[in-house]
Amino acid sequence: MTKKERATFVINTLKELYTTVPVPLDHKDAYTLLIAVLLSAQCTDVRVNQITPLLFARADNPYDMVKMSVEEIQDIIRPCGLSPMKSKGIYGLSQILIEKYNGEVPQSFEALEALPAVGHKTASVVMSQAFGVPAFPVDTHIHRLMYRWGLSNGKNVLQTEKDAKAIFPRELWNDLHLQIIWYGREYSPARGWNLGKDIITRTIGSKKVLAELAGK
Repeated sequence: MTKKERATFVINTLKELYTTVPVPLDHKDAYTLLIAVLLSAQCTDVRVNQITPLLFARADNPYDMVKMSVEEIQDIIRPCGLSPMKSKGIYGLSQILIEKYNGEVPQSFEALEALPAVGHKTASVVMSQAFGVPAFPVDTHIHRLMYRWGLSNGKNVLQTEKDAKAIFPRELWNDLHLQIIWYGREYSPARGWNLGKDIITRTIGSKKVLAELAGK
């Protein structure tokens, strides 16, 4: 198969498996999504979804968030890990949203990435899932699968994002990045990988990846 044919196979298979595409992180608006994505760094979505109800019960908007201290925020989000950095980021970005954006989350990559503790991936998730702007946030699942499928060299996440945007149609990015995440979790995990269940890798996986698996 050519790379384009492999990409088409991925699109069609994922479309069959995931006719509806749920968003992994629970949220009600752009602000709560921003906070949830920030918390998800080096933390599972399941854990984040357990912690955000506790945090949002106290503050689900920037005005209420800044009424709390950084220490209070940290106490709540501690189970998510990296709590000192994340609590300062949540408090700091909430202040900026109030001062510069009337409490609203800005709708541009540049403005989002200028906020404390907000990187390119977090900005991409918010732009795609909150505002519907085409983006392709790359998490560990997407990075792993793009390499397994021979669609990227696995060098780094920036290269993976560039390759994904080049091979997949722009109008599919927002659904497709979520579909790949769900597929990675269910059928092609980093550990406990069963090629028999992983129809995409089994069909289009790079020779190198398949040889590595055969050698295990």
